Amino acid sequence: MNACSLRGFVVAIAFVALNFSLCQIAPAEEAAAAMPSLEERVADIEAYMNNVARPEKAGGAESLVAGPGPGANAWQMVSTALVLFMTLPGLALFYGGLVRRKNVLSVLAQCLGIACFVTPLWWLCGYSLTFGAGNAFYGDLSMMMFKGVEPGNVGAGFAWISDGMWAMFQLTFAIITPALILGAIAERMKFAAVMAFVALWMFAVYFPFAHMVWAGTGFMCGPLNADAGIKAIDFAGGTVVHMTSGWSALLLCIMLGKRRGHGNVLMAPHSMVLCMVGTGMLWVGWYGFNAGSALGADGIASNAFVTTTLAAATAGLCWAAIEWLFKGKPSVLGLCSGIVAGLVVITPGCGFVTATSAVIMGALAGIIPFLAVEFLKRKLGYDDALDTFGIHGVGGTLGAILTGVFANEKINGVLGKDGMDLLPGLVGEQLKACALTIAWSLAATFVITLVVKAVIGLRATPEQEELGLDLAEHGEQGYES
Repeated sequence: MNACSLRGFVVAIAFVALNFSLCQIAPAEEAAAAMPSLEERVADIEAYMNNVARPEKAGGAESLVAGPGPGANAWQMVSTALVLFMTLPGLALFYGGLVRRKNVLSVLAQCLGIACFVTPLWWLCGYSLTFGAGNAFYGDLSMMMFKGVEPGNVGAGFAWISDGMWAMFQLTFAIITPALILGAIAERMKFAAVMAFVALWMFAVYFPFAHMVWAGTGFMCGPLNADAGIKAIDFAGGTVVHMTSGWSALLLCIMLGKRRGHGNVLMAPHSMVLCMVGTGMLWVGWYGFNAGSALGADGIASNAFVTTTLAAATAGLCWAAIEWLFKGKPSVLGLCSGIVAGLVVITPGCGFVTATSAVIMGALAGIIPFLAVEFLKRKLGYDDALDTFGIHGVGGTLGAILTGVFANEKINGVLGKDGMDLLPGLVGEQLKACALTIAWSLAATFVITLVVKAVIGLRATPEQEELGLDLAEHGEQGYES
């Protein structure tokens, strides 16, 4: 090879090498430009530690912690398990202990049946109808069968929790809400009728109310929707859970009719031991219900934990004290009822009110629901077997109103001018939300009850009631004779 040819070969090799290097450098520079800076990475950590939304990145860079935050997601998993624990076995044992022994399994079967029915319904369309964009009153079907709900995705609930855990957390609320209604119709409604009623009620009441109160486009979602028709607040379910179930339970038990022998036959709880155990499980599980609704283990979650504890204990004390005054003895049933009433009343406000306000709310929870259970029920003559309306209907309404009275922007910034500025006129907004909840729940329940009665019937036969629903409906006994 002569010198000229060698120089040409070297030049060609150099040219190829230079082009190759340039091709490698350009993507590397682009990649470097797309990487978040040290300041942006620190901002990510600060946002996670403070449980606030992720900061935007310059140049379109993606966060290096783009998935769920481990600690926040872990708290959401625990909270989800706690709320399910409220129904199974908490509510099941609480209600099961309050019925007669021949009907204990029927209550357990109804709780189990609701949990097993609502879960696949939530996957199929319930989650989408609740949290799909839809309109102000109802979601849509864009997320049917959990479309787009991936375990590594975030943002559906909040920035640091998995979309999958958000969907599961909200599922547990959808399970316990219709199960609360069971207390009003215990010992006389057929299992098939219960399941049919719940199926229709979820579409007519629960899905729209959960959407209106907790979805970003919801009609009553003051904290998230600047265009909400009613700018109300409900931290963990005063209207969505307790008012809808409590007021629906009242009308359903009236339309169903009284238990056979009611007023003439002793219908005392068969096991206050089970009732007390169930109450303890409800109290523990309620921390997932209330503190879990902060969607992170932050200061608001801590406040919800504190206010939940104070309200429950204060209400239990007040209910027992009033009972002692009126009846001469404080009963275990009174303590249990007061504790649950306190938990119900604090639910809508637990993440919005101070500890002192929680004590006041707890005291009122021990007084007003007591009066409803002991005097209003007797005066009006309805057979709310396990006092679902007195505790959840009255207590939920009381809690929603008191939340408007005691809400404090120092506890939750969304209430103030740096948030959605919800405090001016808040009591009036809470009253509007209560009125809509009551009217909608009663109207829907009336229609659903008529439909179920016409199609399959509501009640067990007199012979089945006499025998007990355990044997008549399920062919089993809770206890050996």
